[in-house]
Amino acid sequence: MPERRPDGSPEAAPPARIEHVAIWVRDLESMRAFYTDGFGASSGPRYENPATGFTSYFVSLGDGPRVELMHKPGLASRLPANSGFAHIALALGSRAAVATAVATLRRRGTVVESEPRVTGDGYYEAVVLDPEGNRIELTV
Repeated sequence: MPERRPDGSPEAAPPARIEHVAIWVRDLESMRAFYTDGFGASSGPRYENPATGFTSYFVSLGDGPRVELMHKPGLASRLPANSGFAHIALALGSRAAVATAVATLRRRGTVVESEPRVTGDGYYEAVVLDPEGNRIELTV
């Protein structure tokens, strides 16, 4: 039952925020390196559940939501590429930072799906693919 204000009306729920986005990955270590080396993310310790074979890392990107990279033997290999996952958007702070990130990632062999540009809805963005084909949108 919702909490009530003194006047009897229902209390509004506090605004929610994204705490993390989770993605299943085939190669946990290469995906961790993609985020830490490519975007300066910091990685938490590797979590392992010996009973299930599940392993994961949380990587933190500044003070925003974290990305949970999850792996379970047998499961990841059965996932279709981009299984319902659209993209993760990473705010880099400026157009120059987006351009620099794209150039750096390209030199490292990252696929650039969309060059830096202003989209129809006014966003300045570029899109790169992580090592497993997930779309990473780089924005201001």
